[in-house]
Amino acid sequence: MDPQVVDLARTAGTTVVTLMASDTWNRARDGLVALWRRAHPERADQLADQLDATRDELIAARAAGDEQSEEELNSEWQSRLRRLLMAEPGLAEELSRFLEEFAPSTGGQPVVGEVHMHAKASGRGRVYQAGRDQHITEG
Repeated sequence: MDPQVVDLARTAGTTVVTLMASDTWNRARDGLVALWRRAHPERADQLADQLDATRDELIAARAAGDEQSEEELNSEWQSRLRRLLMAEPGLAEELSRFLEEFAPSTGGQPVVGEVHMHAKASGRGRVYQAGRDQHITEG
């Protein structure tokens, strides 16, 4: 199994479940159903119902503080999306675009490269790290 497909499915599954509790859910739901419709038009309406049911479960789990149920929902959608990508590898690019559309805003700043930070403080030492702007005021 292609590790990139697995990673894409993992990210997408978690993102889909996260979006279920957001203001952009209806638009995200429509985009996901449209993606599914291209691969399995006969199952797209059923998927829409499953997404709605999952959203109801997620909202109930969050209201009850049930983190385990939320993790299970993440895993379920990760698996579904992985199976979709394995059956229809051509959808990977479209799923990536879907994720980009709903990615958190970077405030108009371009995202370039990766940041890897490691720090160690001992005694009374302090460590301040930031991937972007950082303002520290100490009295």
